[in-house]
Amino acid sequence: MKPDGGRNSAGRKRGVSGGDSRSLFHRAEELASALPPLLVAAERVATTVSQGVHGRRRVGQGETFWQFLPYQPGDSTQRIDWRQSAKSQRIYIRQTEWEAAQSVWLWRDASPSMFYRSSDGWPAKAERAELLLLAVASLLARGGERFALLGDNTTPSAGRAALRRLAASMEQGRGGTDSLPAVEPLPRYARIVVFSDFLSSLEDINAAIGAFAEYGVRGHLVQILDPAEETLPFAGRVLFEGLETEGSVLFGRVESVRDDYRAAIDAHHRGLQALARMTGWTLLTHRTDQPPEPSLMALFLALSETTER
Repeated sequence: MKPDGGRNSAGRKRGVSGGDSRSLFHRAEELASALPPLLVAAERVATTVSQGVHGRRRVGQGETFWQFLPYQPGDSTQRIDWRQSAKSQRIYIRQTEWEAAQSVWLWRDASPSMFYRSSDGWPAKAERAELLLLAVASLLARGGERFALLGDNTTPSAGRAALRRLAASMEQGRGGTDSLPAVEPLPRYARIVVFSDFLSSLEDINAAIGAFAEYGVRGHLVQILDPAEETLPFAGRVLFEGLETEGSVLFGRVESVRDDYRAAIDAHHRGLQALARMTGWTLLTHRTDQPPEPSLMALFLALSETTER
């Protein structure tokens, strides 16, 4: 197995269907309810802006127009731009640079390899990624923050309606092929949270997060792995079948390559840590055989620290 370039999975493919989206939504809600809401104090933000921390623009300049976006249920009608809306058959709202910069974009890897699981007793990586993403969104909603799915072309918004829209969009977006988010321009000092196994090549990962970092975007990487992808616990004759385009590899005695494999996985993880440090992003690693609460709390704290800066 080549964790730095290939994305092979051991044994026969074990997948997971889309399942009951409402069940996943409720589980995420229950997970988030065990934690306090993400604290977003207007006074703190105003103080940060007035002091010019990290080169942020001040409040007056922050009202600079950023972009027009289609109106979504739950958006304030006061934000509708009637002049722009009159030019077409759709209703548009104005989004300012400051408002956009205070939003959080969320993205999860929905490529085929994320549906791997080495045991029926553990969730697939994709299921855990969606659970954590929805739980984070629930925290943001309860804290009054705006959020949206990256690449969904929707207006970042707050509240329970926004959370339910996000859950519905995730259900419709299952079955993607991209292992990393496509780069798109985001406002400076926006925040992004990416959930993936990050077993793509370090070069591809660097290109993706580096491009966002160049915009000044602050990010958090949440690496989700099946325990077998870290330990290679198999023994004897094992056929590894790629879930994407890697083909298959047969080992007569897979334990003979275990040490080399673990060394490669460790090297890949160190490289991922180095990339995160270079861009000023954070990196969390979560295994699907572990409960989600500790990882959610760690991510919650990372987002809180980012908000306070």
